[in-house]
Amino acid sequence: MTTLLSARDLHAALELRDLSDPADGPHAMQLLLEELLTALTGAWPCTLELQRRRPLVSVEDNYDRLGYAAEDVTRDARYSRYAAETVMLRSHTSAGVPPALRALAATATATATAGADVLLALPGLCHRRDGIDRLHVGTPHQVDLWRIRSGPATGPLDEDDLQQMVELLVGVVLPGALWRTQPARHPYTRSGRQVDVHTARGWVELAECGLAAEHVLAGAGLDPGRWSGLALGLGLDRALMLRKGIDDIRLLRSAEPRIAAQLCDLRPWRPVSSQPPVRRDLSVVVDTPVDDELLGDTVRAALGPAADDLESVHVVTSTGWADLPPAARDRLGLRPDQVNVLLRLVLRPLSGTLTDRRANELRDEVYAAVHRGRHREWAAR
Repeated sequence: MTTLLSARDLHAALELRDLSDPADGPHAMQLLLEELLTALTGAWPCTLELQRRRPLVSVEDNYDRLGYAAEDVTRDARYSRYAAETVMLRSHTSAGVPPALRALAATATATATAGADVLLALPGLCHRRDGIDRLHVGTPHQVDLWRIRSGPATGPLDEDDLQQMVELLVGVVLPGALWRTQPARHPYTRSGRQVDVHTARGWVELAECGLAAEHVLAGAGLDPGRWSGLALGLGLDRALMLRKGIDDIRLLRSAEPRIAAQLCDLRPWRPVSSQPPVRRDLSVVVDTPVDDELLGDTVRAALGPAADDLESVHVVTSTGWADLPPAARDRLGLRPDQVNVLLRLVLRPLSGTLTDRRANELRDEVYAAVHRGRHREWAAR
């Protein structure tokens, strides 16, 4: 039996603002997306189809029709958010690709299209388990960009076309940046690559791409002998942060006037004075295996809106039962199937101040949510 989202959690997820959608209000993310689409359609003789699909998708479209194996760990309810046995909140915008390709196949069949060149753009909000730090969030924005072409006269899209696509993309997001690609495997592409750009902090992943896999095209009703494609997925949050020089992903949703005013354009970020970080280290007992993504998700759920005050949650050390002296095991109430984790919280509100008492209250809320030992130690009680 798949663990399902509660009605409250599902409602909260569906009500979350999609920063990439003008219907939810203006945001710089939309301007960046527009520049990306303009660059691609300006360089290619293709028709743009921008589709905004609902975040509730079939498990088949999110996984099966893209080629994910039945035993793939990403399907586990620890990482995916299921609304029903066969319906989930999409974990990536690639979930919109199979229905978009099916619609393209139906149109091509109905009109007996001899040749077609289409750029499918599928932006939106995704839902997944993720750690808590300056670059990651459990509800990231993505866009899938698939160029699909048919017709024997032009020949199939190939790796040279993919290289041009990456060049155009990097040129928009971070003009003049040094970039590289590394081999990467995706179930829905062949010749897959990861795209990294070089920043002041080192190499940062920007996108994943490859040639559209034949089984994905064929599964949608597009004959791989006549149709070919380029497939690229881009994290819009990361792209916008790189473009503007923002170093904390929480800023993208901030309602603080000095911050929100800068998220209506693509001009370079002007730092807003913030509070100094407050650190709290927690010694907790957790079940194995230890997973940053699951811990991060548990912490978000426990804190609710107050999770916005967390800059990061990081596992410093993890010590198993066999590596602890008996006295420490007894003190912690540790079982052989558990580990003692030193968990570091860094608290820094984007607006307002954080008192020691409030920091301790947040620390205790996190502690109560993640600690699985018999004995408890509170800071604010």
